[in-house]
Amino acid sequence: MAVPAAAEGSTNALPAVDTSALTAPARAALATSPVVSVPTDASWDFDSPAITVVAKPKPKPVVVRTTTVARSTERVAVAAVSNPVPQSVAGNAVLEIASRYVGVPYVSGGTTPSGFDCSGFTSYVFAQLGVTLPRTSGAQRYAGQVVSRADALPGDLIWSPGHIGIYAGGNLQIDSPRPGKTVQFRAIWQSNPTFIRVAG
Repeated sequence: MAVPAAAEGSTNALPAVDTSALTAPARAALATSPVVSVPTDASWDFDSPAITVVAKPKPKPVVVRTTTVARSTERVAVAAVSNPVPQSVAGNAVLEIASRYVGVPYVSGGTTPSGFDCSGFTSYVFAQLGVTLPRTSGAQRYAGQVVSRADALPGDLIWSPGHIGIYAGGNLQIDSPRPGKTVQFRAIWQSNPTFIRVAG
């Protein structure tokens, strides 16, 4: 049985549909279904929800916890102001630990939070993560795999002859620089440093 075509002249005319392939129950349901008609001038619309675009909020400043062993609160406050903690610290275990010691003075041969030399600082930080590094900067140069500057990641070691620190992303490192200075975040000053990835 075929459904007759809509009356000629109708703007909503639909083509005839061949229902001969339908099952008997389907044909019976179709034959007894009510006829639905729609006025030719019918229209429809929908409500569009209002969308408000809000600018991305500025990130909250990172709060750095510092140890107070062998240094005053004032020294730590001054160090934090003059050497702001970079965003790369957040979520990076090596840098989070290293940043706790901002303001600790450089001490030749120092290996504890009462005072660090450069390799004493890196050794101490990695030891907090269960990674043993050699004691000297020269030996730490071979403690991992050398990577290019382009491939270096925050938390890698950054070495130059006689000095070692921890890469902090971008053009920054954290290290224990030299006598009279303290552990700090600062710009990479080395002209051609070696970046070393230490397996954890």
